[in-house]
Amino acid sequence: MPLVIEVAAALIRDTAGRYLITQRRRAATSPASGSSRRQAGGGRIAGDRAAARADGRAGATFDVGKLVETVRWEYPDRIVVLHFHDCRVESGTIEPREGQAMAWVEAERLAAYDFPPADRALIERLAARG
Repeated sequence: MPLVIEVAAALIRDTAGRYLITQRRRAATSPASGSSRRQAGGGRIAGDRAAARADGRAGATFDVGKLVETVRWEYPDRIVVLHFHDCRVESGTIEPREGQAMAWVEAERLAAYDFPPADRALIERLAARG
């Protein structure tokens, strides 16, 4: 049976409606993709802990809102289950903490960026709804 990885992913928008995207440093690999592709904020879910908060890579604390979508993606050696939540900044300032690239991107431009395959369908839906 393949390894199943549960991941909480934050969909963070600014007041202009743009989404925050980050790119892991080249030396790091994403558990979902095995690459340094762009991603929303997020982290693995440990044990029974709910998808309660975005991780600290963005330098701020986030309030996690409603579950937007759950995506199950099967890679040859593992299954990744992504739980995408709407999030807003609760405190702090969003800034890179690990030297990663960050950008605010309009929904219709998201598809121009290199996201892991598991994120692609959601990226298309976000772009369509603007």
